[in-house]
Amino acid sequence: MIPSSVVTRVGVAIVAPSGCTQDPSAVERAVARLEAQGCLVRNHYDHSCIHLRFGGSDEGRLAQLQAAIDDPEVQLIIALRGGYGITRLLPQVDFEAIAASGKLLVGFSDVTALHMGLMAKTGVQSYAGPMIAGDFGAAEPDPFTLGDFWRCLAGPEHTIVETAAGNPALDLHGTVWGGNLAMLVSLLGTPYFPRIEGGILFVEDIAEHPFRVERMLLQLHQAGVLAHQRALVLGDFSGYRIGPQDNGYDFDAMLAYLRATLPLPVLTGLTFGHGPHRVTIPFGSDGHLVSGDTGFSLTLSNYPTLRCA
Repeated sequence: MIPSSVVTRVGVAIVAPSGCTQDPSAVERAVARLEAQGCLVRNHYDHSCIHLRFGGSDEGRLAQLQAAIDDPEVQLIIALRGGYGITRLLPQVDFEAIAASGKLLVGFSDVTALHMGLMAKTGVQSYAGPMIAGDFGAAEPDPFTLGDFWRCLAGPEHTIVETAAGNPALDLHGTVWGGNLAMLVSLLGTPYFPRIEGGILFVEDIAEHPFRVERMLLQLHQAGVLAHQRALVLGDFSGYRIGPQDNGYDFDAMLAYLRATLPLPVLTGLTFGHGPHRVTIPFGSDGHLVSGDTGFSLTLSNYPTLRCA
């Protein structure tokens, strides 16, 4: 449920900047659930207008986003789903208009590109959080995922507590940023990659073999990005298969190599990824990371919230 500290009439716009959904009824379920909580919902996704694998033509998806930006009754712009498609739109996205609107962009996976571009172009924060089709519109939504989202939105602080063994002892502060690893790496060398100093970088991915995860993280390292961060926090990396040719090279072997090679501490155990059970993380917030023998906490602050006046 939406906490009482959040404005009671939240305007939510549904947009599909990336992929379409194979289950249009998921959108209907999401709309019904959001409206049942008292939200005003503007659905800009039209399943009859899908184009190839996308939630509309490039022009149509940009129009969805612009309509949500222009709507004075909308506070949250939540992506239908991820997949692929935002990279095609980046040169045409009006990041200044998003920033000026004060609206909060919400999503993960491919939506990482919007988080990155918005921060790089304007310095404005957004939310790595749940999406319409897989979360709000799931046949059986995860109560923790949706609850954590609304609690985070209520602010003014939000603390993530994880149980995880084998992490280094840390107590540090930094700007929290990151998201889907493949999307991050795809933006290296572009105007949509923000320059963040002293950051706490979180990453996740799906169906990427450990050697590809290693290769992408080494690319960030060799490009000089990781030397400017204070910690790297790994979320969920599932959906891959180890084969006979790996000869013992698995996620743990990769992790040991990374910890011996990268110029910053590497933590595991963040509940963030493509699974249904997931924390919400404000992209660009201030973070206080404390890690010990049994787990870690990440306290997030100084990020935009939806609170009663």
